[in-house]
Amino acid sequence: MIAIKRFGILTSGGDAPGLNAAIRAVCRTAESRFGMQAVGIKNGYRGLIEGNCTILSGSDISGILTRGGTILGTSREKPFKNPLPDEKTGLLPVEKIKKTYEEQKLDALVCIGGNGTATTASLLFEEGLNVVGLPKTIDNDIVGTDITFGFHTALDVATEAIDRIHTTAHSHSRIMVIEVMGHKAGWLALYSGLAGGADAVLIPEIPYDIDSVASCVKKRRDAGKQFSIVVVAEGALSVDEALLPKKELKKRRKLMPSSIAYRVAHELEEETGLESRVTVLGYLQRGGTPSAFDRVLATRFGAAGAHFLSEGRFGSLVAMKNGEIESVKLSEIAGKVKHIPTAKNGSEKEHSMIKAGRGLGICFGD
Repeated sequence: MIAIKRFGILTSGGDAPGLNAAIRAVCRTAESRFGMQAVGIKNGYRGLIEGNCTILSGSDISGILTRGGTILGTSREKPFKNPLPDEKTGLLPVEKIKKTYEEQKLDALVCIGGNGTATTASLLFEEGLNVVGLPKTIDNDIVGTDITFGFHTALDVATEAIDRIHTTAHSHSRIMVIEVMGHKAGWLALYSGLAGGADAVLIPEIPYDIDSVASCVKKRRDAGKQFSIVVVAEGALSVDEALLPKKELKKRRKLMPSSIAYRVAHELEEETGLESRVTVLGYLQRGGTPSAFDRVLATRFGAAGAHFLSEGRFGSLVAMKNGEIESVKLSEIAGKVKHIPTAKNGSEKEHSMIKAGRGLGICFGD
């Protein structure tokens, strides 16, 4: 057992359903089982830099299990990326973080977030801070864990939206293009597409040929089906775009007048002659009450995080593998993205969900 008396806890990156459940579980378990005191750090790593901290009491975490968002606030502050010294003190962001850590008399730090959060947490551990990470993201793209909390709630929201759009598509004989989140990985698009009965699913891992998607729509029309549902991950890209260097691709995307779903809808309308409409789900997927599944998952991760603190398992991420809690080194996941295994990205074995989709006749644009 490690003598951890006082720890800091923060949430960083995009908000996700289950953050408050995780905060509650860490703090309650740490206090009731190990007598630790929790210090809430406001607005992610920015709060560590600015020293914006407050003690979390029982009343602060009471009743937050079902609440969306995060009571601690969040930001996308990246203290190790292009760091600039403070104009008044001359200290770099990481030096200010260490100062806050010492002034708050913290023995450890719990960082709840996605890929960027885990990368920063790993670097802070290398700087000598005792750090434990918890995996949060609706994208489900953190390496080393089978699942992240937030994903299932977003999946429920996206699937319900597709269900509702189905009726309008059928009534008006239209192509309905639904854009879901997933900039680098297509887990949410893949799962919601299958759950919602999509006819085509476009994900970053499989560059699409618009002719292939149009052919799918035409075959449905020729079979007497006058509507189609196309689910598109925000990071989906065409075969031509996949050949571009990252900087060039990023530059081209910035020049696009609207998001990828609008381009796909326009191209399909031109190719098929069928009316197309777009729905971008956006932040709807991240907001609101977490599902029961995510509440339980976040609670399991949070409780395990408190145990990691007591056991001194620092520099680690609380992960889920085959239904069991495990520890993964932050250094092994830092800067990485968990992509869907496909032949297109060099995987020897295509993911079973892709195979299931192909068996159902879903077009992936290849």
